[in-house]
Amino acid sequence: MISHAITGGINGIPNIPGDKSISHRSIIIPSISNGICEINNILKSDDVLHTLNAFKAMGVKILQERDKLVIYGKGLNSLKETKNKIYLGNSGTSARLLTGLLSSQNFKSVLTGDKSLSKRPMKRISEPLNNMNARIITTNGSLPLTIEGSKLISKNIELKIPSAQIKSGILLACLNTSGQTTITENKITRDHTEVMLKSFGANIEIKKFDNKKLIKIIGKKELTSKNIDVPNDLSSSAFFIVSALINNNSEITLKNINNNPTRNGLLLALKKMGANINIFNEKTNNDENICDINVTHSILNGCELGPNFADLMIDEYPILAVAACFANSPSIFRGLKELRVKESDRLKLILLNLQNCGVDCKVENDDLYIYPSKKYKIKKNIIKTDFDHRIAMAFAIMGTKIGPLTIDESDSISTSFPNFKYEINKLGGKVF
Repeated sequence: MISHAITGGINGIPNIPGDKSISHRSIIIPSISNGICEINNILKSDDVLHTLNAFKAMGVKILQERDKLVIYGKGLNSLKETKNKIYLGNSGTSARLLTGLLSSQNFKSVLTGDKSLSKRPMKRISEPLNNMNARIITTNGSLPLTIEGSKLISKNIELKIPSAQIKSGILLACLNTSGQTTITENKITRDHTEVMLKSFGANIEIKKFDNKKLIKIIGKKELTSKNIDVPNDLSSSAFFIVSALINNNSEITLKNINNNPTRNGLLLALKKMGANINIFNEKTNNDENICDINVTHSILNGCELGPNFADLMIDEYPILAVAACFANSPSIFRGLKELRVKESDRLKLILLNLQNCGVDCKVENDDLYIYPSKKYKIKKNIIKTDFDHRIAMAFAIMGTKIGPLTIDESDSISTSFPNFKYEINKLGGKVF
């Protein structure tokens, strides 16, 4: 894929896909609930399809009816052992959430993934579950992973790593665990799982204090299905937002975007940099905050973000780094350790690719420093992605400003945004 520089700006209303995090949970939770769930606007990306196929393989009746996905759930213990290993592609969300869910089932499961997923750390979810009497065996701390379903013991758990995936995996395990489990978050992470579980009738109590959260969940309570309208994905919107900010004569409007306060760090960061971003038509749907967003070309200033921002926007740092390249002053983004264990070592790839684009930048410990210039001279126009969809899309947006940039392994974009090229080109991009 090659991204070319544009002169006419980015303009219009892109069709943003359904939220990836909520789409995963919109399959998992109804599948173990009682009743029929109709899901509108679910993301049909590779990652989500792997979750969908996993539950079909475990005996859940899931049908595509017109423009809706319909799930016929039969309760907490309705899942069946699969004939084959469960292949999850590149989906870390699927792997960690299913590890939790399947740990308390009464059958054996084996989870596998592609080359990239098989490098990602899984002990961060297996160890707290094993402390609850789960029997989970990893392969050198990663996939393939074997789960011997067992009767779990409720515990008081303090999350050592701020991760919504770890928290969600534990919560799903607790649904089928007798007694009360208490989970303490020392840093608040995205809360889609607990929001949806509460909506489906789980016996769950949530208390927030300072920047911490206490979650109490009592297991063995059956869930009741309800219909779900998946909002559009803020993380996918981020690429269009930044493209409009950095390209002259640009204006876009994004509709029905998830504006959950546990993951809106990108909007806060860009506003801190002076971005012209207007949020309007705010409402609540399925207990999630929804809004429309208008964005126009802006003169950006650099900024310094502390580690607390990483909790609100870890997936958006690749595209934020691109925005920072076109600011009037340097930026420092601190505490980006978690970027090293995503689909790739994103911190390493951000640094490498920015430097190849002629950007003066450096990484010290887990902090990223970017020193913008008025004009960039591309040193090497091949963008290395390590099959990471967010790296690919971020540098495709970089290309709209300084291209041409050749994005390798761009097929990875189908992980979260299959129509990305079409949508950016519709607005005035030149990505082929």
